[in-house]
Amino acid sequence: MRKKIISMLFCVVLLFSGLLAGCTAGEQNTNTGTFVLGKAPKYVFMLIGDGMSAVQINAAQVLNGNNTLGEISTNNLLFASFPACGMATTHDSTSFCPDSASTATAMSTGYKTHSGVIGMAVDKSTPVTNIAELLKAEGMKIGIISTVTINHATPAAYYAHVASRSDYYGIALQMAESGFDFFAGGEISKPTGSNKDQKSAYEILKEKGYTIARTAAEIAALNASTGKCYAIAPNIQDSGSMTYAIDRQEGDISLADLVAKGIEVLDNKKGFFLMAESGKIDWSCHANDAMTTIKEVLDFEAAVQVAYDFALKHPDETLIIITGDHETGGMTIGYASTGYDTAFNILNNQKLSFVEFDKLVKSMQKADSNLTFEKVMPVITQYFGLKLPSGNAEADAADPLVLTDYEVEKLQNGFTQAMLPSADREADEEYALLYGTYDPLSVSITHIINNKAGLGWTSYAHTGVPVPVYAYGVGSELFNGYYDNTDVFHKLCTICKID
Repeated sequence: MRKKIISMLFCVVLLFSGLLAGCTAGEQNTNTGTFVLGKAPKYVFMLIGDGMSAVQINAAQVLNGNNTLGEISTNNLLFASFPACGMATTHDSTSFCPDSASTATAMSTGYKTHSGVIGMAVDKSTPVTNIAELLKAEGMKIGIISTVTINHATPAAYYAHVASRSDYYGIALQMAESGFDFFAGGEISKPTGSNKDQKSAYEILKEKGYTIARTAAEIAALNASTGKCYAIAPNIQDSGSMTYAIDRQEGDISLADLVAKGIEVLDNKKGFFLMAESGKIDWSCHANDAMTTIKEVLDFEAAVQVAYDFALKHPDETLIIITGDHETGGMTIGYASTGYDTAFNILNNQKLSFVEFDKLVKSMQKADSNLTFEKVMPVITQYFGLKLPSGNAEADAADPLVLTDYEVEKLQNGFTQAMLPSADREADEEYALLYGTYDPLSVSITHIINNKAGLGWTSYAHTGVPVPVYAYGVGSELFNGYYDNTDVFHKLCTICKID
């Protein structure tokens, strides 16, 4: 009797959350007390913030919130208010600190596998079908977008099956063979193979009937009658990825632009599945660059807004899922030296990403073989707001951007290491803890400004914390609760009525 009561209460909760979603996701079967799904969604958005967990999301909400004493409040992101919210574990078959290959495979196929493996079972040889392939077989059009290279781990998990995520050329060939309708974002990594001796993957895509658009005008011209296409953002930054939001220039293409274009290209009578990844949330978290990370999360939010606006026009036909594949960097709100205080407004002094600052300092070093810390410090002040002590103790104490003696020494040490050739830098445990694999000066700067703001990091790699899952629309109530990331696939199959 107790189990029956609990079951009925659970069904009531599901029904209520479905009503909140404003959709006809399903109804309660009064004969059995179970929840019966209604019509499958015609349009499905799977939006993934790579490396994004609750802290990255809340950091964006804090930065945009009110930090006035007595009036502290967050300015919450759109998807944080979605009616369905769950939490998913992220471990893979080999680690509690997984990578994007295994976690994206878990979400796209329902299978746990090794870190580094894409679209294959734990034996690393058996291909497992993903949700995009299943929906393609049902007649839906398929779109894959990423702000990083299009054959990177997360997007690849929705169309490829390889034993190693490093097999970029093999992944690119499977991209061409997929027959999927819309690819967009960054470039193809290693398009002619690791040894640069293979036929260009771009040429193979063209032979398979893909239109490749590289300019803003060419991308704008893509539409539902174009056929299969691959839109490469003209604003390319590091390693073939799209430009960080903090560095973007007016007119540059954003993730939101590509989601909007994807909708235009994919919309048809049988519907579509669109996976869009904000991959550089992960990259900036690896570098422990909080402001760049927050700007990426806010840019991701803009892409969610596009999907949400579409859903409002198709309220009984659309499902939106928002999640991360894992957390990166061990980011946390709260730092030892600030106690219970935060000052996120300090982050607004940062004007560029670590990538662009590295380029700037390298250009200065190239132009001046005798570059000194004193010559670089004004540039640090210009782009991060950090200042050397003025000698006026009272004024310095009142200015949170003035460096302490310890922080000055930390910057000077980072500068000294940064000026050395990579092979000559200290290669001990202390060096790895201080700088990871990143430029010693830029990572010292971001650590200092982050710590002053009340932010800390534990790693330059991934962590094992769960990730939130938000959902809106048809069947969204199934994403409430606490579950494993493989269940994201199974819940999608249930909602889309795939056996």
